[in-house]
Amino acid sequence: MQITCSLLLASLLAACWPAAWGAGTTLGVGSKRFTESYILGEIVTQTAQSAGTPAEHRQGLGNTAVVFEALKAGAIDVYPEYLGTIDAEILKHPQPTSLATMRAELARQGLGVAVPLGFANGYALAMREADSQRLGITRLSDLKAHPRLVPGLSHEFLGRQDGWPGLAKRYGLVHQPVGIDHGIAYEALASGRIALTDIYSTDAKIAQLKLVVLDDDLAFFPRYDAVLLYRLDVVQRFPAAWKAIAALEGRIGPAAMIAMNGEAELQGRAFAQVASGFLAPQPGRGAAAQGGLMQRLFADDLGRLATQHLLLVAVAVLAACAIGIPLGAGAAALPRLEQPLMAVVGLLQTVPALALLAMLIPLMGRIGTVPALVALALYALLPIVRNTTTGLTQVPVGLRDAGTALGLTRTQRWRAVDLPLAAPVILAGVKTAAVITVGTATIAAFIGAGGFGERIVTGLALNDHLALLSGAIPAAVLAVLMQLLFELAERWLRHAPATREQRR
Repeated sequence: MQITCSLLLASLLAACWPAAWGAGTTLGVGSKRFTESYILGEIVTQTAQSAGTPAEHRQGLGNTAVVFEALKAGAIDVYPEYLGTIDAEILKHPQPTSLATMRAELARQGLGVAVPLGFANGYALAMREADSQRLGITRLSDLKAHPRLVPGLSHEFLGRQDGWPGLAKRYGLVHQPVGIDHGIAYEALASGRIALTDIYSTDAKIAQLKLVVLDDDLAFFPRYDAVLLYRLDVVQRFPAAWKAIAALEGRIGPAAMIAMNGEAELQGRAFAQVASGFLAPQPGRGAAAQGGLMQRLFADDLGRLATQHLLLVAVAVLAACAIGIPLGAGAAALPRLEQPLMAVVGLLQTVPALALLAMLIPLMGRIGTVPALVALALYALLPIVRNTTTGLTQVPVGLRDAGTALGLTRTQRWRAVDLPLAAPVILAGVKTAAVITVGTATIAAFIGAGGFGERIVTGLALNDHLALLSGAIPAAVLAVLMQLLFELAERWLRHAPATREQRR
């Protein structure tokens, strides 16, 4: 049984592991989890592909820290970034420095910055026009007179050196901001649930919602010219692709970037379509919108995402079984180990999923499937270990003694008596782990491991409810199917002994 599980686990891992990434023959392009980064990532990817180089876009990898760790680890080769972010957030300079200084420091890490794309996308704070006029707020300095206003700020902005901490210090602000995802901040601002929010200056919704961008009158924010942050060896490894990518320099002006953001956010067009429309414009023709819920549910990527999601769940649960069942059996055999073991396994459940993924990227030196599987397997351990211990400790002592009296060794008795009697309880734990993992696996998309979370992450970035539903509904259906499958297996286990007796 153990050999069969090991072979199945190995084959599933092989299926999950992208061969091209292991060979290093595919250019890895990353992007952060907001509209503009998705689009720029697609533009770079399609540009490399047009030069005949295999390229893959690992989209929506999270915030700056996660994407930068992926770049340093070699899990991706290039991603769009901004000079102000590189200077303040990545290199931790308290004051703006020169491009030459940034390049020198990055070079020591094997990284470089190049290809200024032609526009700057700076941070700013914005509020509704009606509130701005009513309160007389047009500059950031004006906020000091209104300490009771509640800013709703993105979580990254709340923690960045060039974000709220530095801004509040420079302007003497005492407001108590709340954290909010950038994708839903505009909706919250428009509905009045928050008073102001951080925005990117090329966001398309600024004009649509008639927001007032507050003047940075003390010049706190640095310039955020859009560039490409890349591994220096890319130039030698992918010369044709890099030559084509370098030709993007200066091609994307501010108006063009705002228009592309608007195509994605306001017209519902796919990032890949927006990028291809920019690279190969066709007069009179625009990229088609993504359609209604049914069209999105059964889009061309459904089969790929379902396969990825199933493989993530299957491999993670099998790995958790391979670790959890022996641990549970050990706790049942040595009761003094039960409480410490349960405490450790339970502690793993308290670690936030995104924090665990962020830690695994530098530890494992990669993004994508492998760290996602490790995280999912760790989260699946608790119900398996707990139910294995419970099931084995509930085996009647008399039946164990009977097996020993029949001359069975301890191992033989465990296989012939203990394990069959505990199997329904153990299977119930595996069922719980599998159903939980179906939902938890959606976080894998935050580090480029695919699955239905890919649609959910995109929906969050765009505040697109249909995109969210097109990922959440298949995940929920898969969880229900998983529940039914295990219930059938439990029913079979309960009736199997009676069926064998009847045959005898």
